[in-house]
Amino acid sequence: MKITLVTVGKIKEKYLKDAIAEYSKRLSVYCKLEIIEVADEKTPEQRSESMTRSILSAEAGRILRHVKDDAFVITLEIDGKGLTSEEFAAKINNLGISGVGHVMFLIGGSLGLGEEVRKRSDFALSFSKMTFPHQLMRVILLEQIYRGFRIIAGAPYHK
Repeated sequence: MKITLVTVGKIKEKYLKDAIAEYSKRLSVYCKLEIIEVADEKTPEQRSESMTRSILSAEAGRILRHVKDDAFVITLEIDGKGLTSEEFAAKINNLGISGVGHVMFLIGGSLGLGEEVRKRSDFALSFSKMTFPHQLMRVILLEQIYRGFRIIAGAPYHK
């Protein structure tokens, strides 16, 4: 199975880069992983609603350029469906069993995801009602994907 993360913005912090590298290495046993970073828009603190929509639309266009027609697309959204780690593992496993060869996870920027991206989503996933930095979400998502594959394999990682 191929897993692609399409994310807005670059990771600057070394500790996050190190965590991403570690989980990428661990996942190489289970899937082909690709991480695509697209540029984020400058987001002023004081902005109009139309500026917010414009920022989200620009970032959405950059994200959607990388989305493959045959991929199953999972968007990370605060209002998405919350899953346990076991349910998430079952989701990944069931996608593979049903013949899905490519799963794409889309992580928006500081303002979230544009409507165009949400419309392309096959499944909206929420990790929490809390807000997390989008850079940290990459690490959390990669860890949960790794945990999911370990659960599927019946390995002792998951407790």
